[in-house]
Amino acid sequence: MPKPTFFNLPEEKREKIINAAIDEFAEYGLENASTNRIVANSGIAKGSFYQYFTDKQDVFLYLLAALEQEKLEYFKEKHPPARNMDTFQYFRWMIKTGMEFNSAYPRLVQAISRVMFNEGLYYQNFANIRERSMQGLRTMIRQAIQNGEVDPSVDVDLAVMIMETWSNVISNYILQEGMKQKDIMKWVRSAKTQETIDKLLYVMEYGLRKTESDFAKSFQERTTP
Repeated sequence: MPKPTFFNLPEEKREKIINAAIDEFAEYGLENASTNRIVANSGIAKGSFYQYFTDKQDVFLYLLAALEQEKLEYFKEKHPPARNMDTFQYFRWMIKTGMEFNSAYPRLVQAISRVMFNEGLYYQNFANIRERSMQGLRTMIRQAIQNGEVDPSVDVDLAVMIMETWSNVISNYILQEGMKQKDIMKWVRSAKTQETIDKLLYVMEYGLRKTESDFAKSFQERTTP
């Protein structure tokens, strides 16, 4: 985490350092990130950098913690549109709400995603973060089985792996495509993008539903105007 001297800096200077670090991680990841480039692009002396942070990983951990806190605050203000949503409807709402959050911080999310997933740190160094997420999915799947929404013969851990992998794939795909747009928030909220997310989630949901006919009927009811 940053040293006290970092928080004593004027806000504008702190933001310049952080934005330089975000751009560096987004372009090069953590392993290939250069402290020299961060220093040069933020307009500070290299010695000053080490007065604020221990090393480049220290900067990344700060960004990760900041993103997690922002996401917690964001979801506090969000509520599902209906109380009687089934597990897959709720999961779809969570994914779409998460997409909107990502579109509010696209460059930061891109930087974190590159390091966590492209470099595999999500599965190694930050396994505790992953475990919290997976525990939530396990609870969701077990409840879905009890509700008769998921085939009881489905292996819970495999189902969790599918949901985790699929949601990460969708999030990365939408983020990459969204970064090409002039207004990523507007693009994510567009009917076309929302339909794309629905179709991607359909593939995952189809394999976990109790029966094909039940799922087809449920999907048709949700998507028919």
